Amino acid sequence: MKKFIKAAAISVLALGLVACGNNAKKTTEKNEKLKVIATANPHGEILEKAKAILKEKYGIELDVSITDDYYIPNEAVSSSNADANFFQHVPFFDNEKKTNGYKIANVGGVHIEPFGLYSKTIKKVSDVKDGATVIVSNSVADNGRILAILNSAGLVKLPENANVLTTTIADIKNDTSNPKHLKFKEVKPELLATTYANGEGDLVAINGNYAISSGLNPSKDALILEKADAKNPYVNIIACQEGHENDKKIKALVEVLQSKEMKDFIKSKWSDGSVIPAE
Repeated sequence: MKKFIKAAAISVLALGLVACGNNAKKTTEKNEKLKVIATANPHGEILEKAKAILKEKYGIELDVSITDDYYIPNEAVSSSNADANFFQHVPFFDNEKKTNGYKIANVGGVHIEPFGLYSKTIKKVSDVKDGATVIVSNSVADNGRILAILNSAGLVKLPENANVLTTTIADIKNDTSNPKHLKFKEVKPELLATTYANGEGDLVAINGNYAISSGLNPSKDALILEKADAKNPYVNIIACQEGHENDKKIKALVEVLQSKEMKDFIKSKWSDGSVIPAE
């Protein structure tokens, strides 16, 4: 049933993208269509800013499709239903490619969204009780990242040589690694903000884009916020289909999104540090 629902969603997306492609015929001949699928915030907002630049500088019409499902964009690109996507960090991309055999390529990093842990009831980390429930993403690619944040706050203890890109919740299984006996519950990434709003769990780890979309300000509202800089391995990237890395429109998209103009826009738009440009 799950596979059927996923296939149906992708089919609907494909039809929408094809329809957009047909509408492209109405544009002037000099404008080439570039179809990108992305999550709404901040990715969609960044792409909206890039639209005018791409059209003026390269004659490219940027057509953006928004989704809140993490598992549609890579299949859409791999199956040629979109030219590129913009929603994911490198560990998620690597895991998706390995697990599903997608023919997709990482063509460049754009920004980083610090991950945060939020609570309706806890005001200080020292108030986290023994046996507290932590609700996390069911994406394995996020496990190590969340545990690294909890480790920095002293709530779990990872080995000094732990590789956060491969560490999972299953590795936190004894009194040494989990001294506060935290209980972990996994939900879909797109449900984390709703879970928090409903007051479920003691702590909820929410992806930056979903926190922003739900009206949260990571730097002000998070009980624990990931320390982020340009060297963070969780940089959000542009992905395209393998073999198209050097296409004019893909290279133009990456150049615009990595430009000083876009970096300045990101710094200004998210001056609170909830989104920072990759260097």
